[in-house]
Amino acid sequence: MRLKHIDRMRAIAVLFMVEVHTAAIIPPSGITVGHPAAFVAAAFGGMAAPMFITISGWGMYSSASRRSSEGHTASQWANWIVPRFALLCVCQIMVNVLLNVERGGRFEWHTPGVLTMLAISAVICPAIVRTSMGARTMLMLLFCASPLVLGANSGPEMGWFERVDSIGMEEWVGRLLWNGTYPVLPWFFYILLGTVLHDLRGDCRARERGIVLGIIATSATLALSVVEGVDWALTSGDAILTFFPASMPFLVVSGTMVALALRILEGEEESGGEPLMGDSLSVLEPVGRLSLTVYVSHFAVLGAVALLMDGEPRLALVPAFLVTILHTLVWIPLAVMHERHIPWLSLEELLRRSQSSR
Repeated sequence: MRLKHIDRMRAIAVLFMVEVHTAAIIPPSGITVGHPAAFVAAAFGGMAAPMFITISGWGMYSSASRRSSEGHTASQWANWIVPRFALLCVCQIMVNVLLNVERGGRFEWHTPGVLTMLAISAVICPAIVRTSMGARTMLMLLFCASPLVLGANSGPEMGWFERVDSIGMEEWVGRLLWNGTYPVLPWFFYILLGTVLHDLRGDCRARERGIVLGIIATSATLALSVVEGVDWALTSGDAILTFFPASMPFLVVSGTMVALALRILEGEEESGGEPLMGDSLSVLEPVGRLSLTVYVSHFAVLGAVALLMDGEPRLALVPAFLVTILHTLVWIPLAVMHERHIPWLSLEELLRRSQSSR
């Protein structure tokens, strides 16, 4: 049985991704880093990928755990892994082509991204389900600390277009593993966080204690920012929290916020009750069930917009804001209509059919 709060979390995560990508393609004119609008956009952007990857890890781990308990054979595991890996890799290439740099976009066709990282996670997931929660927790902490070990290898001085490009296989592997947009080190932290949150479903007190510790750590990063006189959060550059590359404080703070959001949305559902706000948020659930389809499809829209906007002056703040919000929210009714009229036409359904036919 699908959990409503998980589908809602997926929906919010992918809608955050739509928002931040739209804001990147249609940035308003005259907005500096310190502008409140820039701060709001950065807040959504900073939470989008951590939420998306964590809830994807939760879902893959849940599916793999169920299959492990059923005693799947090697061929049955291959039936689960191969279609997932292939579909996610193909979708990543589709995203890269749809929003290619040659047409005013942001990616090279071969850029490893978040879907590539999820594809690798699908391959590893059957091994993860065989490890104890204690071992996964320790591994999660190691991935959290990995930015300290990587240091300059994570490419803090790299610009965006250098980070999405690579010359030769050696550089491509580097982008995939430690200095790309969503490299395995340290972003696999969120996959492991999803598995731990899954296993703690029946122990909300343990999750709440972890959230409290995370909030204390978050407060410490704010205090450090004030004391040291440096920015608290920037996409990249000299700040306590950085996204490119992901810093250890960023992992801690965003991981805490993801766990908090999941706990709030859960309400009493895990104990047999209703999720937050009952059925009032059920309109989000179709988006959650079609999260991969929405994720890939919105790049088709943005690719067309990027081509039209290439070389054109930026929009003013209000029009850019309205376009961004409209493009984000329109996927909610589209997902509802999709499930009502063409539920068979989605990437999720393609994955289900490919697994059942093998």
